[in-house]
Amino acid sequence: MTTSCSCCSATGETVKLQGNPFHTEGKMVKVGDVAPDFTAVKSDLSEASLSDFKGKRVVLNIFPSLDTPVCALSVRQFNQKAATMENTAVLCISMDLPFAHARFCTTEGINNVVALSLFRDCGFAKAYGLRIADGPMKGLMARAVIVIDENGKIVYTELVDEITHEPNYDAAINALK
Repeated sequence: MTTSCSCCSATGETVKLQGNPFHTEGKMVKVGDVAPDFTAVKSDLSEASLSDFKGKRVVLNIFPSLDTPVCALSVRQFNQKAATMENTAVLCISMDLPFAHARFCTTEGINNVVALSLFRDCGFAKAYGLRIADGPMKGLMARAVIVIDENGKIVYTELVDEITHEPNYDAAINALK
């Protein structure tokens, strides 16, 4: 089943929340695509773009909110794994305000990832097709992981079908090899 919204003309993906289906506003990017550039807001309110990480491998850890257990766990897991990855940046992306990202990262000792808020610009949502279009989490991001190689090509994607489940960390990390 697909859906569309006023800010995005593409049809969406179906994901679930505790077994109940809902949809994204667009189609998720695919392996082999060039990763679309985007701009988001860092915890210090400065902006960062995907292009800032040109020449590095990039893991996009996308999730609904840091204030949910699985989202917080995914940031902790990628923070731990990122510490051992060379020439790799892990960007943790949500609609949470930069202040929430800063609070969480400070409290949790998170320092190996870049926390990014999408609150200022819907460019990421349009380009990556991951903003939730309906249901109780409407307006937040679906849970997904996208791995981008040094040349800006997408080499791995996972749209987690059940939002309460964790992503496949090992598959994402193995895509970097």
